[in-house]
Amino acid sequence: MNQKLQSLNPYPFEQLNSLLAGVTPASGFEFIALSMGEPKHPAPDFIVEQYRQKASVMTGFGTYPPTKGIAPLREAIASFVNRRFRLAANPINPETQVLPVTGSREALFAIAQAVITSGAGSYTLMPNPFYQIYEGAALLAGSTPVFIPCTAATNYLPDFTVVTEEQWQQCALLYLCTPGNPTGAVLPLADMQALIRLSDKYDFVIASDECYSEIYADEQAPPPGLLEAACAMGRADYKNCIAFNSLSKRSNLPGLRSGYACGDAAIMEAFLLYRTYHGSAMSVHNQWASVAAWNDETHVLQNRISYRQKYAAVADILQDAWPMEQPTAGFYLWPQTPVSDEQFTQRLLEKANIKVLPGSYLSRQVAGSNPGQNRVRLALVATLDECVVAAERLRHFMHNKAYE
Repeated sequence: MNQKLQSLNPYPFEQLNSLLAGVTPASGFEFIALSMGEPKHPAPDFIVEQYRQKASVMTGFGTYPPTKGIAPLREAIASFVNRRFRLAANPINPETQVLPVTGSREALFAIAQAVITSGAGSYTLMPNPFYQIYEGAALLAGSTPVFIPCTAATNYLPDFTVVTEEQWQQCALLYLCTPGNPTGAVLPLADMQALIRLSDKYDFVIASDECYSEIYADEQAPPPGLLEAACAMGRADYKNCIAFNSLSKRSNLPGLRSGYACGDAAIMEAFLLYRTYHGSAMSVHNQWASVAAWNDETHVLQNRISYRQKYAAVADILQDAWPMEQPTAGFYLWPQTPVSDEQFTQRLLEKANIKVLPGSYLSRQVAGSNPGQNRVRLALVATLDECVVAAERLRHFMHNKAYE
């Protein structure tokens, strides 16, 4: 048995299930889940129809799908990345700089296994709070995680001033998450460029998780991406830079398991070799449905509008009971709790039949501080009507101090 498995921490939802195991949900209320970032908006009809048509006319069920992905999908991904992140000066090459992946989650895990040299005493830097895949990927690759605090004091952006010279020197991989999960904070272009210059100096890979990049508050200010930052610096090779994205949030297709990794051609070549052995090729039918999704923006705009409507409705209902910041991007809220985040979560299910995720489960305690302590993550993934009902219950819950 791989002894490194013993170093893995319980997954947040495993912890949540244990926390709530003895709690009896409030009777008389329909259950509302705000705990998981699983979009509940309907999948776009034209993408479902594309899948149905391809499945009915193709013989792909009898052949192995290409790990590198079909050319039309790589071209659709490259086209999306080039126009969305303004890479006209140095466009991504679909032949050498794009790999379709079976969702960004597996690719974010796999990239650590491909680029980290086990046993070399390396560090993997990541935001805190964070998506737990980063930590697990680092540990199983034999690297030591270094957690970079993201707090209100830094507008929820990673405070890289805490990183020591030794940690930069031994850094093998840096995970970014922009827009952030759970904070929704967007890393400015200049900050990403500073990190790219550090990667030049210390020779580490930057893996930018951008799966929330297409859900944002201001239509005139889409969040920048890592490749955009590199292109603006005149980097034609995107050295050490890999961006990850997914159709799960952008197109409400979490079950399709479709995303991409793109960037530095040398890293992508090695990553393709790893994936060839790993056996992670996407079904051809899923690939054709993904082509349709990446080539269309109309459904993505409507998705953003729907999230904005939910944010506005929830904020209006809660403003006098539990005011909270609306993030720049993403679909989460990250409010403070008047009692411990675990107690708040238990009482909320018990009194209002609403399930949320304690913030401390998404963070690690470093130097005596856990950035998620006394916060909860609320995912506004349900329908507008359900979010309104949840907000009304939350308003009553807070006014009556039912958390005590």
